[in-house]
Amino acid sequence: MVVLYVRGCCGESLPCSTRGASVLCASTCAQMAGCVSRVELAVSCQSLLDRDLGSRSDPLCVLLQEVGGGQWAELDRTERIKNCQNPEFCKKLIVDYYFEKVQKLKFGVYDIDNKSFDLNDDDYLGGIECTLGQVVSSSLFTRPLELKQGKPAGKGTITVIKNNLNPCWRKFSVPLQTFCGGDFNKPIKVQCSDHDSDGSHDLIGAFETTLAQLQQAGDGSPVEFECIHPEKKQKKKSYKNSGILRVKSCKIETEYSFLDYVMGGCQINFTVGVDFTGSNGDPKSPDSLHYISPDGVNEYLIAIWSVGSVVQDYDTDKLFPAFGFGAQVPPSWQVSHEFALNFNPSNPYCQGIQGIVDAYRHILPQIRLYGPTNFSPIINHVARFAAHSAQQGTASQYFILLIITDGEITDLDQTRQAIVDASKLPMSIIIVGVGAADFRAMEFLDGDSGVLKSLSGEPAARDIVQFVPFRQFQSAPREALSQVVLAEVPKQLVSYYKWRGWPPGRLPEAKSV
Repeated sequence: MVVLYVRGCCGESLPCSTRGASVLCASTCAQMAGCVSRVELAVSCQSLLDRDLGSRSDPLCVLLQEVGGGQWAELDRTERIKNCQNPEFCKKLIVDYYFEKVQKLKFGVYDIDNKSFDLNDDDYLGGIECTLGQVVSSSLFTRPLELKQGKPAGKGTITVIKNNLNPCWRKFSVPLQTFCGGDFNKPIKVQCSDHDSDGSHDLIGAFETTLAQLQQAGDGSPVEFECIHPEKKQKKKSYKNSGILRVKSCKIETEYSFLDYVMGGCQINFTVGVDFTGSNGDPKSPDSLHYISPDGVNEYLIAIWSVGSVVQDYDTDKLFPAFGFGAQVPPSWQVSHEFALNFNPSNPYCQGIQGIVDAYRHILPQIRLYGPTNFSPIINHVARFAAHSAQQGTASQYFILLIITDGEITDLDQTRQAIVDASKLPMSIIIVGVGAADFRAMEFLDGDSGVLKSLSGEPAARDIVQFVPFRQFQSAPREALSQVVLAEVPKQLVSYYKWRGWPPGRLPEAKSV
């Protein structure tokens, strides 16, 4: 039996009392440069086999990752523990984590009886295969610990305020590790300068303080510091200072990451919406976007597999609702923009991604492709579930809607309003455009060129839409599509829960297999 314990960390470690913290001071916002999320896996085993004569096995655990084509590459390995059936390895196994990828892992435990690095001549005691997504989402055997963030302490800047001898800077935030290395008593030097556009800034004054001193500011009682110019102080006996700097408030707030929420039990609910409008063409014709080729695929199926294979690891029950829109459906043959792919409106859930694929294949010959192309009904459908979840006031569920479409949207104004409403909910929308249509409306909904607004002018609370045309990935590996369309989801999830002020849920206990 092998038990895995997982700890996520990003960058360098922080002292236990400062993990995931940021300092908020009076200035403009300063953000830490992005870094790869790194996961530490602590491995322990129970009741291993004895393969040595006259003694117990000397186990070691090796971690491998699939690199494509069924090939595996070693990422890391633990130390060897002599004569032990129940080892708790001290050496942590390190792996970089990417939400948008399916990262297949293999853990192998070997009895090591020689000094050779090669494991081919060692006895294999057992192992497991899984995905890193399963590990961090607690759907297998994980116990999440603290997520650590930070980077070495360094310099910071404050927004320039022009032509003002009494400036009031906006608040800014900086990771605690960057600010003072996590040491509340470490000296912090603050400089105030007269800004010059050519970079030759003139020093006005400076002072030293500590985070412990800065924390005394607040509740209407600022902390004051004299800005001292060292040369002026040395030359002029009458010199007192070059001004007073007042820190109005300084707070330490926890900055939670995507891994914090996922490892805290947040479930990601995945819903698929498929375009069955007439512009796709007759599914029986090889020219149709719904035509299933002899090798069993089309662009719709590839998009479902690509995105779904990643997201499914973050949903415990693996039940995914799937809908179609823009078709005439039996028995009334009325056009519907929100019909269940399994023809069961009271239970539209499919078992796993394969269940969605099976329902899609089964429904194709039973419906009539029609139109128009309306997105708002299915967006509002998922938004109702997201709204119900939001009423719980916890970071327990997040919703991803994948819409796969071939053409120009018909209900653009209603869709704009639906997206603006959904931006206030725990929800993200991914749109994959198949075929060679003009997708300018989809790019408009994406909002990358500016904040999306409803017809009445109401702006979206968050950017929740990601659109990509499938044609950009026709010659790329299948995983390339998921990596692009899912890349923004972690940021969107974190931005929502930060906006609502909801921390990660209660961390689960360790499980064994």
